[in-house]
Amino acid sequence: MQVATRALRGLILSAGLALAGCQAVPKAEPPRTATPLPPIVPKVESAAFSGLSAGPNIGSLGIQSGDAGTALASFLESCPKLVARHDQSGLTNREDWRPACDAARTWPASDALRFFTTYFESARIGDGKAFATGYFEPEILGSRTRRPGYEVPVYRLPPDLVRDWPADMAMSERTGRAPLGRKDASGNHVPYYERAEIERGALAGRNLEIAWAADPIEFFFLQIQGSGLLRLPDGSLMRIGYAGQNGREYVGIGSVMRERGLLGDGPGQYAGSMQGIVQYLRDYPEAGADLMRLNKSWIFFRELTTDGPLGALEVPVRRGSSVAADPAYVPLGAPVWLDLDRDVADGLWIAQDTGGAIKGANRFDTFWGNGPQAREIAGGMSGRGQALVLLPKGTLARRQGQ
Repeated sequence: MQVATRALRGLILSAGLALAGCQAVPKAEPPRTATPLPPIVPKVESAAFSGLSAGPNIGSLGIQSGDAGTALASFLESCPKLVARHDQSGLTNREDWRPACDAARTWPASDALRFFTTYFESARIGDGKAFATGYFEPEILGSRTRRPGYEVPVYRLPPDLVRDWPADMAMSERTGRAPLGRKDASGNHVPYYERAEIERGALAGRNLEIAWAADPIEFFFLQIQGSGLLRLPDGSLMRIGYAGQNGREYVGIGSVMRERGLLGDGPGQYAGSMQGIVQYLRDYPEAGADLMRLNKSWIFFRELTTDGPLGALEVPVRRGSSVAADPAYVPLGAPVWLDLDRDVADGLWIAQDTGGAIKGANRFDTFWGNGPQAREIAGGMSGRGQALVLLPKGTLARRQGQ
């Protein structure tokens, strides 16, 4: 999961599941304040077509020294990808980032603000009106081996999950990437096993298990997050990250529960919050299992030995420093400045991740690490305000010349 292709993680919000706050861990906690849905974003191909204007002088933004120091460290971690990746936003070229990346290697953290004022200029994408949510790294109980109390398999990416075109699909319809699936006994490309089939043993006996989780409900939500920590029986931690997805459709169970009248303020209804959703799943195990199986998507994992979960940029995301963004509008690896009505999220971030609901200009998902405080901040994060993207100096002049 990367933490966001974890793309499915962001879909909690868009599907109406994280009614108590974006991507909260499914533990029995008091409901959080409802998180509003992000504004509808007009479809624009990339930042290059959405309007780009100069922002204020970076030195006038009031960036704190410590904030700049942590951002510099995350920017440096992003540099190997920045100078090698194609920028989907159309704003920059690989070579644009090289001067800043070369300087970052030896730049003292104590003077980090001057680094950003020296190598960057601020730019406003569209109207700059930002909406930000929060996410974190959940922790659930797990074991490296199957044992009593740990019966939920955590699968690695199966080798028979491949992309190909169904034989009965006309050549004129074969556009874009081929769909994920598997070969059946006749060699035809068919959809891969869905959640219900996997839970009933479709992948059992193939030595694909990298671990076993204790609680199927908590593991269900960890899959939506796309990464997390397993607290092993000896007290140690095992970090797992997104390795792939089965190609089957995602269904947000929160929206289904609302449609069925299970959530609300009326008699017999459950609170429209993560706590309410989880409580229903625990109160009605069989109906809850059927409900979760409506979400046919299944996430496969790999063990990570990094000191943080990996984002879409394939570098560790950092607490209070990494943010998910839409790469069509923000170059992954670029610094982003936020000024929101949630002051805790104000400051300098580095775009290192993506998410399924993190779409459009100035839509962000702030990362808060792991633990109770991270869960609390991320669960209640819903901020609106202004955003600026920091681009290598000269980018605006070149864009205007074009």
